[in-house]
Amino acid sequence: MTPLIRPLRSIANGFGLAWWARVETRNPDVTYWFGPYLRRNSLESSLPPFLADLRSEGASEIQHTLVRARRGEPLTISAAP
Repeated sequence: MTPLIRPLRSIANGFGLAWWARVETRNPDVTYWFGPYLRRNSLESSLPPFLADLRSEGASEIQHTLVRARRGEPLTISAAP
């Protein structure tokens, strides 16, 4: 990764132009935000290992949506109280 990528991602995220994956799982009921990425195809190519990791940890019913948005913390949101 070039030294400029991280600041560019931060700027893109600040303007709501960054690409994110919203990943929802059941058992556990959790929403994960994966990103930010400057280009949609970069996100698409980086997402499969993340999804595989969730499966290996036992998550089920994994669904994802790619969105262009501005996100901050928290990047992991549990539905459990």
